[in-house]
Amino acid sequence: QVQLVESGGGLVQPGGSLRLSCAASGSIFSINSMGWYRQAPGKQRELVAAVINDGRVNFADNVKGRFTISRDNAKNTVYLQMNSLKPEDTAVYYCNADITRSDIRGTQFRYWGPGTQVTVSS
Repeated sequence: QVQLVESGGGLVQPGGSLRLSCAASGSIFSINSMGWYRQAPGKQRELVAAVINDGRVNFADNVKGRFTISRDNAKNTVYLQMNSLKPEDTAVYYCNADITRSDIRGTQFRYWGPGTQVTVSS
């Protein structure tokens, strides 16, 4: 079994900051990509940012310059630092990870966390 657990969401005023964390645990052999998606009411889930195990990162255009992503491979944890938050950043944020399990070698699975609410409002 593999689990992803997010933390750090909440209510913040426009212009404020939040830091999301996501820890993966369980039967993990290796993790390739880790990232964050978000889904606002009535909209499709969209990529926010992702980081591959070689350090390459990818950001959605609408968060470039405001959000940063990092990971701690020793802790199987990915972080999303969100600065200069805007009301349009309001959404449920989901962590995901592409994981090879220690009990099922040779196959990579994508796992998702349950999501954490981020609300940007005055």
